[in-house]
Amino acid sequence: MINIIWFLILFLGIIIGIFTGKAEILSKAVILGASSAVELVIGLLGMMCLWCGIMKIAEKSGLTDKLAKVLRPILKLIFKEAGKNQSAMSSITMNLTANMMGLSNAATPFGIKAMEEMQKINKVKDTASNDMALFLVLNAACIQFLPTTVISIRAAYNSRNPAIIILPAIIATGTAAILGVVYCKILQRYF
Repeated sequence: MINIIWFLILFLGIIIGIFTGKAEILSKAVILGASSAVELVIGLLGMMCLWCGIMKIAEKSGLTDKLAKVLRPILKLIFKEAGKNQSAMSSITMNLTANMMGLSNAATPFGIKAMEEMQKINKVKDTASNDMALFLVLNAACIQFLPTTVISIRAAYNSRNPAIIILPAIIATGTAAILGVVYCKILQRYF
């Protein structure tokens, strides 16, 4: 469905551009947009390689494991059923820790494993449990200590200080994570 919508938007834009006599402006915009996209991707590629390397060092040095040990007691308090399952808690902790450190590629397998483990203890198999919903919210609104993607985009566009957004990102994602947990806990009482 989304493909049809995008096709219609592009098709109508081209037709309107031709009929209003702005075909030349339209073609210049298409060429400029395509070249800008390629430049951005190349710029991001280098920065993402750098940040992935730094994050891999953090992972290998044990920094993510130390963060996981700090998180585990907190997570046991908010996850009622999954908090009792060691395998589920381990996967949840590693997923959130990897996300906090900007290791989204490493976080994905842990997230899938966490959902599988929570599904095993889920009493209603065709409905997500409260812990599954809470995990999804935390995964989406995870606190970001190093927002590597945004830093990379800012660097690709020649920002004077691409990492200046670290503190605002921590505040914004921390607020989102806390409010997400609070809202989940409130909604769990009614649904």
